[in-house]
Amino acid sequence: MHVYGPSHLHGAQAISSPHSSRLSGPSTTRSAGSIQDELDISDAGRLVDQVREMPEMRMDRIRQIRAEIAAGTYETDTKLETALGRMLDEIG
Repeated sequence: MHVYGPSHLHGAQAISSPHSSRLSGPSTTRSAGSIQDELDISDAGRLVDQVREMPEMRMDRIRQIRAEIAAGTYETDTKLETALGRMLDEIG
């Protein structure tokens, strides 16, 4: 840091920034009615919103299915045919 003494001190400075325009021309401000707000939602934000709208899991149903799988009674021929049909519909 260099100190050059009192001869290099500046006088009082204006409150406005030194880079502001000092031209006294007509103002180009918008009227209050023409101002519009804009909202942009990211893809991640949309995904979070979709997840929040999903129905909550039914823990009682999940426990029941887990118990049936563990007992070997969950997979029946009807369920397997339904699953296979849905898979083929989705592929084709």
